[in-house]
Amino acid sequence: MKIRPCLFIICIVLCALYGCSHSSTAAPVESFAPPPSTKVRVHRVQPGDTLYSIAWRYNLEYRKLAQANGIGDTYRIYPGQQLFLTDLERRIERYTSIQKKRQKLETTRTSPTPTPKVKSKAKPPTEVAKVKSSERLIKKPKERKKPTTVKSSKSPSTWVWPTKGYVGQRFNSNKGLNKGIDLFGKLGDSVRASAAGDVVYAGHGLRGYGLLVIVKHSEKFLSAYAHNNKILVSEGDAVIQGQKIAELGSTDADRVKLHFEIRRDGKPVDPLKYLPSKK
Repeated sequence: MKIRPCLFIICIVLCALYGCSHSSTAAPVESFAPPPSTKVRVHRVQPGDTLYSIAWRYNLEYRKLAQANGIGDTYRIYPGQQLFLTDLERRIERYTSIQKKRQKLETTRTSPTPTPKVKSKAKPPTEVAKVKSSERLIKKPKERKKPTTVKSSKSPSTWVWPTKGYVGQRFNSNKGLNKGIDLFGKLGDSVRASAAGDVVYAGHGLRGYGLLVIVKHSEKFLSAYAHNNKILVSEGDAVIQGQKIAELGSTDADRVKLHFEIRRDGKPVDPLKYLPSKK
């Protein structure tokens, strides 16, 4: 009779332990995004990304980003590729030293063995005179110099306003979200290239920019046109100054506007310092 109370207590304890182990309030396992203060070190290329759009997203100079990741002058990347975003200078030095070692090794392997020099017998004076006279008769045509294309590193000589709207938000270097100016206008208004260049990005891949167009004007300067309603150009297109490249919209924005940016060596600059003054 004394054993029964003990068994009853043991059963109660076991039931309590079983209930705790099967509680419905178990903590879920999730992969949370890093806090805003955490600096992203590696970017995995997604479909639609270009080297320029990735550099734009992380405020990096696209040439340094390419050099640090061993990407050639074509700047070609592919989905799934991992790009390092930090310590670019150190990575560039490492890649440069590796390339120099490879070039030195290839030169050593391919360099021909020196052959002994054989002294040529001097021709008689009469033969030398004959050779010279024949050379005078046959004139070789002058070789035409091949045109060399030099990539400009300077700013375009002039910039034009990308749309006819008015400035609703100005550039503020201390505010991370306002790296350019906002031009307010009407839905469907023309968005034009502020200067001649090549379209290096056209899409919706950068969060917060909506339908975006990025134009490369030189090795130093790029410009961006965000929140468009419609894009009228494709990546790789050459555009002239004033050409219509998009239509004003409100994609990823609270109202119809064009967010316009100019970057010099990957850093945002005030567009109002480059655009002509409005009358």
